[in-house]
Amino acid sequence: MIMTKIQDIFKLFYEDYCAKYGHHASLHKVANAIINCKTGGLGYNISTCNDCGHEDVHNNSCRNRHCPSCQAIPKELWIDARKSEVLDSPYFHAVFTIPHELNPIMYTNQKLLYSLFYKVVAETIDELASDKKHLGAKTGFIQILHTWGQNLSYHVHMHVIVLGGGLTHINEFKKAGKKFFLPVRAMSKLFRGKFLCNLRKLYKEDKLEFSNSISYFKNSHNWDQFIDSLFKKEWVPYIKETFNGANNVIEYLGRYTHRIANSNSRIVAVSDAHVTFNYRDYADDNKTKEMTLDGVEFLRRFLMHVLPKGFVKIRNFGILSNRTKNAKLNQIRKILGEIPFVSKLKGLTMAEVIMELYGVNLRLCPACNSPDYVSMNSYHRRV
Repeated sequence: MIMTKIQDIFKLFYEDYCAKYGHHASLHKVANAIINCKTGGLGYNISTCNDCGHEDVHNNSCRNRHCPSCQAIPKELWIDARKSEVLDSPYFHAVFTIPHELNPIMYTNQKLLYSLFYKVVAETIDELASDKKHLGAKTGFIQILHTWGQNLSYHVHMHVIVLGGGLTHINEFKKAGKKFFLPVRAMSKLFRGKFLCNLRKLYKEDKLEFSNSISYFKNSHNWDQFIDSLFKKEWVPYIKETFNGANNVIEYLGRYTHRIANSNSRIVAVSDAHVTFNYRDYADDNKTKEMTLDGVEFLRRFLMHVLPKGFVKIRNFGILSNRTKNAKLNQIRKILGEIPFVSKLKGLTMAEVIMELYGVNLRLCPACNSPDYVSMNSYHRRV
């Protein structure tokens, strides 16, 4: 039996997954959404042509942020909105990674420690950029959390798109050069120090939970030794690419913003027992390889990357923070003499968005091309 969709993998193996690992409400909600997406299980709409009588049934999508079939349009809407925020300035892509020794603690305390990760990365960039030895200005950046490696392993890292410029204390816009303007070694030390000091504080305040496999950390001596070992380890942020021009950075952003742990396009084959998917091996010259996993193990790895309920994955900081973004960007544009981008998709209905993006007119009858093709009935279900 050959299948190509992650939805089919859930249908085939999710019951066995629950039998082995138990029923977890938050994960079950995601699994149920993926299983029922565009099947009619979440309801449907019936469109009828008033001229020729043709009818079509359109099954509802789940719109879950972890569903591989529901990311295309949200991604395009997000990118379109961000285009109005890009300035004529260099941009840099940095990647911050949490050492693998912290994986079990991160996974057991996801909401708490993912939030700490955002906070520490933001403070690190903001503090160094504000220093007159470096940029000497308040910059802006977008942070995107990913928790997976290409082989679906647990690999917590943060993609950060950093504006190569900022506002000085006298409200002048200062541009960085073509090279990344923050010293990577200083950034590494500051990031490591801030994260571990905050982690120590959470431990002293008894806010950390420890699973059975790491219960020995409840012993403060073991914990102190562990933290000391992490202070001795290099935490090296990776500066991945630089951009010149708004179009480049926006198109690049689209690769990361709405990506999930695995996609339908990477599934090679599914049998009654196994799932084969392709992945890039960064340790072997970025070669594309295939990996075969037991179906239940594939779902375990996939569901390991479901984010906590209500957790915001994409966050803006500095002069791009939501509270001050519009005012700061308008101020900078006046300084630079730039004209803001005009959104193509803002205010459009979903039918108009699909027409703009894909050239598909949902208002025309597919049988006779009549414009009198309307949704007559809507049925919604909750599963």
